[in-house]
Amino acid sequence: MPKLVIPLELAGQRLDRALVRLLPEESRSRLARLIGEGHVLVDGRAVAASLKLRSGETVEVALAPRPADAAHRPEAIDLPVVHEDASLLVIDKPAGLVVHPGSGNWSGTMLNALLHHAPGVADLPRAGIVHRLDKDTSGLLVVAKDEATQLALVRQLQARSVKRTYLALVRGKVAAGGTIDAPIGRHPVQRTRMAVVAGGRPAVTHYRVRRRFPAHTLLECDLETGRTHQIRVHLASIGHPLEGDPVYAGKARGAFRRQALHAWKLAFVHPGTGKTVRFESPLPADFEALLEGL
Repeated sequence: MPKLVIPLELAGQRLDRALVRLLPEESRSRLARLIGEGHVLVDGRAVAASLKLRSGETVEVALAPRPADAAHRPEAIDLPVVHEDASLLVIDKPAGLVVHPGSGNWSGTMLNALLHHAPGVADLPRAGIVHRLDKDTSGLLVVAKDEATQLALVRQLQARSVKRTYLALVRGKVAAGGTIDAPIGRHPVQRTRMAVVAGGRPAVTHYRVRRRFPAHTLLECDLETGRTHQIRVHLASIGHPLEGDPVYAGKARGAFRRQALHAWKLAFVHPGTGKTVRFESPLPADFEALLEGL
C-alpha cells in the first residue's frame, strides 16, 4: 500500500485531483473507484473524493492488483512437453490453453506455464514463443530457450522453411486437394474476425483430402505462411468451414464446441545441431471421438 505525503503545492486540492497528479501511471477512473470503495485513507481515515487536502497529510492507497499484472508470473500449469534440450522445447498444446496473455486471458496461459517450467525464458521476448496456435487449436509448438535459438527459428519461419501440417475436419465434401493463395486481414466490419481482403497480408495454404465422410471431409493442410486464423479463414472462404468453429462456421452442430483443427506435424532445422527434426502429435481424444461419431 503506497504511502504518499501531500506536498505544499497540492495543499487545498481535492483528493481525487491530487491523486491523479501523484500517481500518473494510474487512470483517473481507477483512482475514483478506489476512493469510492474505501481503499484510499487520509491520515488513516476513509474519506470522500472531494476532501480538500492539507500539506503534510499522509495518503495511503491500496492498489488492488490488475489482471494484466499476472501476465508474466510463473504458474505451475501442466505443460505436455514432447521434446526438450538445452536450446528449445516442443510442446503438444491441449485445446483450451491460451498461448500468450491478452485481454480476458491474463493468467493461466502457456507463457505462464513456460516461466515456471523453464525460468530462463523470462529474459526472452514473449518467453521464447516464436509461433502460436489459437486457444482451441491443439497440437505442436516450438519454443526457444535462448536468444540465438529464438532468432534462428524466427528466421526459418520467415523463410517458410518450418514445415507445419494440420488435420482439419471441414463441413461438406471436398472434391480434391488444392492451394488457397489469398491475402488475409482484419474483417472490414467485424474487427474481431479475420477475412480474405484485397489489402491483407499474403497467405498460402495447401490442402489435400485425407478421408471423406457423408457430410464432412478430413483434410491435411500445410502452411506456407502463418497469418492469424489462416486455415480457418481460408477454408471458410471456399465454402468449407471447420466443424465446430464458433467464428467462421456459424451455428454449432452437435456437441463439438471448438474448431476441429490439430497441429499434427512439425519439422524444422534444429539451430543447435543443424539437422532437421520432426515431431508428430496424435489426435486428441475429443477429435478422435468426433471422427468416430461420423
